Amino acid sequence: MGGFVRDPAGMGVITLPKITLLEVNAMAAVITRQIVHSKGASHDLCISDLSDCLIFDRHGLSKTFNSLFQHNKAIIVFVRNFLCYTCKEYVEDLGKIPQQMLQESNVRLVVIGQSSWCHIEAFCSLTGYSHEIYVDPERQIYKKLGMRRGETYMETPCSSPHVKSGVLLGSLRSLWRAVTSPVFDFQGDPLQQGGALIAGPAPEVHFAHFDMNRLDHMPINWLLQLAGLQTLDFSEAHKIIDI
Repeated sequence: MGGFVRDPAGMGVITLPKITLLEVNAMAAVITRQIVHSKGASHDLCISDLSDCLIFDRHGLSKTFNSLFQHNKAIIVFVRNFLCYTCKEYVEDLGKIPQQMLQESNVRLVVIGQSSWCHIEAFCSLTGYSHEIYVDPERQIYKKLGMRRGETYMETPCSSPHVKSGVLLGSLRSLWRAVTSPVFDFQGDPLQQGGALIAGPAPEVHFAHFDMNRLDHMPINWLLQLAGLQTLDFSEAHKIIDI
């Protein structure tokens, strides 16, 4: 789908970029969700008071949260818990983003969970995710950002383009992973919702979205666009969309 609009100065026409009907529908859905329940404007979100919050890597080593975006822009995705099937499938698609594309734009991609650090390695192996990942086991960052605990569904159900499993099958798979895990726990608070930030350099917040429920992930291509990156076709890994 393409088109044009008349130049308001009367100098001719301005060509609009090509875009598919599927992308138009996805954008409309996201805009609707953001209008309905977005937590304020990004510039109202203060993250300077998170400077003392620690996150932990897969080896249990700590670093400060603000080090993620101190010198560069970062896309930071907070997931519900590592057993959640929707988070697993969302992170699988995050793992398809080429590292080279991020490096060329000096943008970091970071996933943060809220389990013990000992679950990181297995989660990355399961999802194929190879970018940065940390945990906030005490949920300090989740709480200070005001992320929701519990699920709220709108009159028009939202859906994630990255979640392929239905509720029943996805839940059964999550349960199976829980009972077969060497350490039987929920790998995080099962009621905690996640969200996404685009921040940096320094404490500047460019965008914030807090999930209302397990299916309310921000579409990854929107995060990429908002961070100034090219979008991808997630049906085929690493295929760039020309819009």
